[in-house]
Amino acid sequence: MREERLKNKVAVVTGGSSGIGRAISILFAISGAKVHILDFNEEEGDKVVEEINILGGKAILHVCDVSNALQVNLAVENIVNQDNIIDILVNNAGVSHIGTLTSTTEEDLQRIYDINIKGVFLCSKAVIQNMYDNGGGVILNMASIGATVALADRFAYSMSKGAVLNMTITIAKDYLDKNIRCNSISPGRVHTPFVDDYLKKNYPDQTEEMFEKLSKTQPIGRMGKPEEIAELALFLCDDRGAGFITGTDYPIDGGFIKLNT
Repeated sequence: MREERLKNKVAVVTGGSSGIGRAISILFAISGAKVHILDFNEEEGDKVVEEINILGGKAILHVCDVSNALQVNLAVENIVNQDNIIDILVNNAGVSHIGTLTSTTEEDLQRIYDINIKGVFLCSKAVIQNMYDNGGGVILNMASIGATVALADRFAYSMSKGAVLNMTITIAKDYLDKNIRCNSISPGRVHTPFVDDYLKKNYPDQTEEMFEKLSKTQPIGRMGKPEEIAELALFLCDDRGAGFITGTDYPIDGGFIKLNT
C-alpha cells in the first residue's frame, strides 16, 4: 500500500484530465489528498474521477476554463465551501504551439497567453487568500525547459513558460513570510496524448520513425513519462521532504539542458 504523504490535504489540479495533469491527480489522490480537478473537458475529467474512485481515492471534477476569471473564482468558491481549505494548487493546465515569430499569429499568441499565463495568474490569485488565512500552502507551476533554453519553432510557447517561471519566483518572494511555498517543474519532452496526436496529424506515414527521432532529442534516449513528472510534483508538494524549498525550478528533462551538445 502506498504511503499517504498527502493525507488530509486538499489539492487543486488544473488540466487534470489528461497527460501530466491526469498522472498528478491520480498520484495525489492515492497519496491521501482530496483532489479537485479543474478542466474544461468534462468527459475526460469524469473518467479520471472514476479511475481515482476505483483506486479508493477522492476526486471531484469542476468543469472550468482557467482563462475565465468568473469560472475560476466560482470553482474555487465551491471548493472552499466544501472543504474550507486549499493546501495545494498545481497549475498544470496549458497548451502548446509550434511556430516562429514570423509564423505566429496574433490569435495564436492570445490563446497561449490566455491559458498558459493568465490561467496561472487567475488560479493562483483565487487560492492565495485562503492559503494566507489558513497558515500557508503550496503552489506548484508547470513550466518547461523552453523557459530557459532556446527551442526551435516554439516562440509563443517558450515565451509563456518564461512568464510562468517568473511568476513562480515572484510569488515565492512575495509570500515567503506567509508560509506559502511556490516552485515550478520544467519537463523536457514527455510522452502524452499531445505527442501522439501531433505525430498522427503531421507524420501519418512515419509515426514510429518520428517518435524515435523525438525520443532521441533527450540525451537519456527516451521521452519522459507523465508518472515521473507526477512523482516530482508529489515530492515538491509534501512539506516533509520539500518544506525548505521555495522559489526554485526543477528541470526533469533526460539531460536535455545540461547534456545536449
